[in-house]
Amino acid sequence: MTLPIFRVSTRGCDERSHDHIFDINGAGGLVGLADLFRLNYVSCACHQCVNAPGAVRIVRRACKCAYLIVEDESKTAAYLQKGLRENGFVVDVTNQGEDGLYLAQTRDYDLVILDVMLPERDGWSIISEIRRSGRKLPVLFLTARDSVQDRVKGLDLGADDYLVKPFAFSELLARVRTVLRRGPIRQSEILVIADLELDFPRSRVTRAGHRISLTAKEFLLLSLLARHVGEVLSRTSITEQVWDMNFDSDTNVVDVAVRRLRRKIDEPFDKKLIHTVRGRGYVLEDR
Repeated sequence: MTLPIFRVSTRGCDERSHDHIFDINGAGGLVGLADLFRLNYVSCACHQCVNAPGAVRIVRRACKCAYLIVEDESKTAAYLQKGLRENGFVVDVTNQGEDGLYLAQTRDYDLVILDVMLPERDGWSIISEIRRSGRKLPVLFLTARDSVQDRVKGLDLGADDYLVKPFAFSELLARVRTVLRRGPIRQSEILVIADLELDFPRSRVTRAGHRISLTAKEFLLLSLLARHVGEVLSRTSITEQVWDMNFDSDTNVVDVAVRRLRRKIDEPFDKKLIHTVRGRGYVLEDR
């Protein structure tokens, strides 16, 4: 006996043609009726399916594939929504920062695609609030903010990935699938090394209980060293991640920045945490 074959997507049952259309995790392709019954499905509500000759009830898999897009550019939002839906995902869209935060905190999404520059509340504060609430919801930044500092900031705040506009949809889709495969990767919001404490959401640094005031660049440099505690970072690596990629690395800007950071982090204390590794670079560690 030849089993019926049905197309696979997320459009449900086409009421015009009454093709029986299914979602198998957005995989696409064809599936036999036996496979449908073998997997975990719920009933399709289509009138013709329910009342089909022979009383054969076609069923549709109940899959969790809901994404939230927080994007204030209407054309970009519509493009993303259309592309993701065509690839088998349920998509909600909002163009307001406050609404995006509310939806992310109150609904069960598999992924949030988040812009940085938004009305009412920016993407930085949205992800900070999500992480502060303890939610491990995967977040992918999609933004025109293309500097290395912004990319590092986004990842330090807890983003799972960061993609710069303009972008190729195929790359976005690949990154989405990668994030979902590996699951949410959470970095600590508060990092403690000896008596040094970094509070990333608040951009706050204390040592031995004393608050230390840092510039934005100094905090970014310290964050980089702290995220790689015990690992020697070359001047080139520091330049690429703290300053723009095309920065003139022949200058002594890294050495000057580290010297200024040491004045605040190390000089007032007996134990030194920032160390020079001759010929290689710098390392932050408790020796």
